[in-house]
Amino acid sequence: MQPPRTDLAPPKDDPITVEELKQYDGSDPSKPIYVAIKAGTVFDVSHKRDTYGPGKSYNLFAGKDASKALGMSSLKEEDAVSDYSGLSATDMKTLNDWHDFFSKRYNIVGKVVDLPPPAQSSGL
Repeated sequence: MQPPRTDLAPPKDDPITVEELKQYDGSDPSKPIYVAIKAGTVFDVSHKRDTYGPGKSYNLFAGKDASKALGMSSLKEEDAVSDYSGLSATDMKTLNDWHDFFSKRYNIVGKVVDLPPPAQSSGL
């Protein structure tokens, strides 16, 4: 596991739309790679292109908020969505641990402003 960084920039809260975020999936080498977690905190993971770049193990998370997949420790495309409302307590701890991990290692460059609302349970 990589150690925390001491050279991180102050967090930014620049507004980023879901469509804009998709442009930062690593497919364009001239653009940074972004991963969003937990209600849209956007991290610049570009310095780990060997992990998040095209064809790499965690590219599934690039260019989107994949909170559910991170919480579930899943590499399935269908789990790479922002709605983490159905996660178990254990999976929520995992997601929170990932958020903490990212916060100590990657610059926060913005916030996704138009994520879809979480699915509502019927309560039946």
